[in-house]
Amino acid sequence: MHTDLIIIGAGPGGYRAAEYAAQNGLNVVVFEEAFVGGTCLNVGCIPTKAFAHDADFLLQWKESCLNANPDVVPAVDFAKVVERKDNVVESLRVGIETLFANPKIQLVRAKAIFKDAKTVVADGQDFGADHIIIATGSKSKKLRLVEEPSRAVLDSSDLLSMNTLPQSICIIGAGVIGMEFASILNAFGVKVSVVEFLKECLPVLDDDIAKRLRKSLEKRGVDFYMQSAVTQINDEGVVFTDKKGRESTVQAEQVLMAVGREPLTQGLELHNAGILTDGRGAVVVDKNSFKVMTDSSKDVDIYAIGDVNGMQMLAHAAEMQAIHVVNQIIGRNDDIRFDVMPAAVFTNPEAACVGVTEQKCKADGLPYKCNKAFWRANGKALAMNETEGMLKLLSDENGLIIGCHAFGSHAADIIQEVAALMCRNTSVQQLADIIHIHPTLAEILHDAAAAG
Repeated sequence: MHTDLIIIGAGPGGYRAAEYAAQNGLNVVVFEEAFVGGTCLNVGCIPTKAFAHDADFLLQWKESCLNANPDVVPAVDFAKVVERKDNVVESLRVGIETLFANPKIQLVRAKAIFKDAKTVVADGQDFGADHIIIATGSKSKKLRLVEEPSRAVLDSSDLLSMNTLPQSICIIGAGVIGMEFASILNAFGVKVSVVEFLKECLPVLDDDIAKRLRKSLEKRGVDFYMQSAVTQINDEGVVFTDKKGRESTVQAEQVLMAVGREPLTQGLELHNAGILTDGRGAVVVDKNSFKVMTDSSKDVDIYAIGDVNGMQMLAHAAEMQAIHVVNQIIGRNDDIRFDVMPAAVFTNPEAACVGVTEQKCKADGLPYKCNKAFWRANGKALAMNETEGMLKLLSDENGLIIGCHAFGSHAADIIQEVAALMCRNTSVQQLADIIHIHPTLAEILHDAAAAG
């Protein structure tokens, strides 16, 4: 059969592309061999945030004035936590399934592989299209060790499918996944240790923000071993060597591998369409159009969006890349700014960022100004008992906002405002002239702008 558009993968990029393309009159065939919703919905963002919500509630109760006995840790019925998480995922999955009830969208529950640049094969049947979008997402990375682990090692999907909590866990990696699970499991009463190769956690964040967030988790009892290289995972736990060459072992009931994610391209037979991949396995694309690069000069109508192109491995990036690609297919212009990409880490407290960091400005010799503001000076934060947090607002020599990094309650919501302002080339002075509701946490951003 032949259609207007083939989409391989029904995650955030895939289902958003399908919905938007159908709204604009295209006939679409979507291939998905697992659950619709992709990693984000099924074994990523959504179930993790469901856990984070319950963990936050537990921490708030521990610190609440309503808690008559703060020395007693409330019991956690983890089975109910898991049940609520599963219900949230199922509810959203059903919602996504309804998108595919559109008569212009056909969902094929099978793996698709390339036959050529215009055709894919699934369940022994050929499907042709004028345009093809690859949206297969990513999978958990594994750390390369000299010896294979002598015990079971979990990835994030495994952890989200557990029905009982371990007494202790060692997390390898202090990126987004590692830090979120460290925060969640610590709140649930698990003894958490984190081993990280780099000097600081969350390298995407400003150094000051990342350090303060790590220190916040350390106060809650999370042990961090920074600048430490894992050499072995055995029955005792995780063996690592620190920056001085000293070997140590963290004993733990469970081990979580959280060293990032890698593009999922295996089995697609990309070579049949001449599609190039890089050393990470990511599909190589034009950075403006997301059209794939091929091993010949021949132009093909194939695009790669989301994690599979390895550019901005975020669900909201995949969705906006989807809209941008469909706009190209239907001949519509847009003003999507992919250079302004907000991101958040849902630890407790939250951390979020958009734009350049202060260390990036220094390294590149860029003139900049940094304004700071703190949660402890904000009335709403005090009323919420959420006084821990800091925001850094960066501007260039012309006063235009070029970045903002923060940690603290609802940091993601505050950073989203900055992202909107950056997309409209707003200056710090213009931000200072915008009235903000009192009392709100958003006043923290206004205070930073008004600071000079």
